[in-house]
Amino acid sequence: MSNILHSLSELGLVSHKSDAQLEKILDRPITFYAGFDPTAPSLHIGNLLQIILMMRLQRHGHRPIAVLGGATAMIGDPSGKSEERNLLDHQTIQRNLAGIEKQLRQLLDFDGGPNSALLVNNAEWIGSFSFVDFLRDVGKYFRLGEMLAKESVRQRLQSEAGMSFTEFSYQLLQAYDFLYLSRQYDCILQIGGDDQWGNITAGIELTRKLDGRTIYGLTSPLITTADGRKFGKTEAGTVWLDPDRTCPYEFYQYWVRSDDRDVIRLLKYFTFMPLEQISELQKQLAAQPEHRRAQHVLAHEVTKMVHGAKQTQTVQNASQILFGKEVRGLSDRDLNSIFADVPSTSLPRQRLRDGMPLIDALGEAQMTNSRSEAKKLIKAGGVYINNVRVSDIDHQMTEQSLASETILVLRTGKKNYHLLKFGI
Repeated sequence: MSNILHSLSELGLVSHKSDAQLEKILDRPITFYAGFDPTAPSLHIGNLLQIILMMRLQRHGHRPIAVLGGATAMIGDPSGKSEERNLLDHQTIQRNLAGIEKQLRQLLDFDGGPNSALLVNNAEWIGSFSFVDFLRDVGKYFRLGEMLAKESVRQRLQSEAGMSFTEFSYQLLQAYDFLYLSRQYDCILQIGGDDQWGNITAGIELTRKLDGRTIYGLTSPLITTADGRKFGKTEAGTVWLDPDRTCPYEFYQYWVRSDDRDVIRLLKYFTFMPLEQISELQKQLAAQPEHRRAQHVLAHEVTKMVHGAKQTQTVQNASQILFGKEVRGLSDRDLNSIFADVPSTSLPRQRLRDGMPLIDALGEAQMTNSRSEAKKLIKAGGVYINNVRVSDIDHQMTEQSLASETILVLRTGKKNYHLLKFGI
């Protein structure tokens, strides 16, 4: 256990720590926490770094508390935000809480052991305060100058959007979370991203003033990609952990597309691979960058952790489809993602029920100019259904020919694809 902080530093996971004594503190089992505001029904891969940090600490014997911000989500954390969040209603927050709880229970260990993870909701303690009581019992210990000096506050005050009093009060709420957890669960460490440093130190100071107790903070760096983009963002939007928001194939491909300049760092951050193995991948990357071995290992490890081994195998198979692997066992969503730039034609389902000649399908898809050309192409072995060659010119397509719920994949030659979509 004594080397955990050193190990985290070696991986690049430590940015700020509140006290030089933290390494010594982590020599024995402690309780620590990280917070997750339910601003959406799913966490995203930016949150995943904090979860992995929690997993690492838990594996070294420390007890994690995952705090769901049922109360703080109603305010919205201004840290790292250029403008105020839209305020959420109770029903939306409850729906979001359910989705996030499910994801945390999948990734952290709640098996009931001595350092079993605990899941709590800060609405349980913050919701009991009246406004006047909170100002009297908590607000009096904060000095305006110190609050205004926080980086997250200062940046927003200097921006065109400014900051509302609602957002300004957020750091009081999070500071009180730390105080409450310290008292209730003997929690002495809060972890978070660098954007949380101001909120974390506010909790440390509040606990010192009220209880005369030293508690600690630890942050990890905020990730940007080598080309300056915010990590976890694509042209299509945020990369979510929920497979209904980001399908596993798209999730896997996000990691596969990692820049050569980023991938080794991401392997250290997001996988539990030994440094020796990562170093070997770094050598392979330098020698044969075109093979993208490091990227595929990264994608496999993270997708397996989030979506499971079976789903990972499915998406790895899917990633080979454009190289001619047979199309099967996939969903419409998978195929639409894989063939996002491929032309498609929508046809009535009844065409398949009646039996649709392959020759007619090639014409409908405008992949051949005439029936005679279609026959020649089929005889020559140049036509594929779901990447399986068909050489019978009289071949009839039926509902059994579908590759997914509604999609059939036609191909001529090596790379000429077309999707036929048959409505239910």
